Amino acid sequence: MSFLNILDDQFRDPAGCVIKIDGQEIDDLYATLVDVSVVSPRQDSAEATLTFETRRVDNGTWNVQDDDRIRPWAPIDILATFGEREDPVFKGFIRQVKVEFPEQKGSAMVTVTCQDTALLLDRTERNTRWGDDTPKSDREIVQTILSDNNLSALDTPGEGQSDLVVNQNDTDIKFLKKRAQENAYDLFFRDGQLYFGPMRFGQDAQPTITVYAGPGTSCVSFNLDDDGHRPDAVVYEVATDEGSETNEQTVEPDLKVLGDTHVSKISGQQGDFAWRLKREGNSNPNQMRGRAQAKANEESLKITATGELDGTQYGHVLLPGDPVDIDGIGDKYSGTWYVMQVEHRFDANGYLQSFEVARNAYGGGVSVMDNVLAGIL
Repeated sequence: MSFLNILDDQFRDPAGCVIKIDGQEIDDLYATLVDVSVVSPRQDSAEATLTFETRRVDNGTWNVQDDDRIRPWAPIDILATFGEREDPVFKGFIRQVKVEFPEQKGSAMVTVTCQDTALLLDRTERNTRWGDDTPKSDREIVQTILSDNNLSALDTPGEGQSDLVVNQNDTDIKFLKKRAQENAYDLFFRDGQLYFGPMRFGQDAQPTITVYAGPGTSCVSFNLDDDGHRPDAVVYEVATDEGSETNEQTVEPDLKVLGDTHVSKISGQQGDFAWRLKREGNSNPNQMRGRAQAKANEESLKITATGELDGTQYGHVLLPGDPVDIDGIGDKYSGTWYVMQVEHRFDANGYLQSFEVARNAYGGGVSVMDNVLAGIL
């Protein structure tokens, strides 16, 4: 039996949470577990927090912090259960254990903070110059770092920028985050494998999120922001053969359009809308173009939203870095969105998933009738 299932049996097959340390379920500690939170972004490492109540036992030890399993660097897996199905939520390591002994006896708490597999790339700082002998691409750098750390990629890493000569004076994961930002790439670990590449707009959409759909509603709340004051293009300058003179180059977003009408069709009615990218250091033309393309893609995601899912009703683990269909918010905004971040929370109130999504287009909505099994266990 999983955590939550022992707290609440008012629903048929409610969503639950299974926690495994060193591959073994800690079912004997579920009675002391207060809540579990996991934050999973698309451009950073995922973190999990487990909060336990701890009690002194007869022999003078404490039942949680003295448990040999509760220790830094212990491998940990967190899964959501839907009936007989278990879906992964988090995979990583315990990073930190904190114990609080307040004045009021009987209120001692243990907080266990965990980080995903990225923690393995945050142990040693490199002082190296990539491409010093032969210029390299971001893909080649990522593949070398993964090989050096005995890790694998979820998909073939993105090519990124080519002809790079770049310094690394940081840990591998901090350096990779900088490279991901330079390319507007996603960077996350899923089931222990690294994804480093363009936003995955071409993936199949996850099960439909339903808003105001009567008994079929899976979304508890939904808040949308359509910000028109973001540019449709990015302008940058490159040096010419004349030396002091420069040429202007304009870059437009090249992401797949998640709908019928791209956002630029609306904002462009008032004329050109482009912002200028400032030159940084000795960036070569390829680096400047890559940086401009990254900026243009990010700015094109003008429509953003936040919401909260009833995990039992939705019946799935929402994943960052993949598209999802959202229905019930009108013809203009219903359709395919991209999941930017998800926070999972398991406690006595059930399983809730708070999410952030974005899109670059209007229309293209899907009816919930097209996916009648969405949210059904």
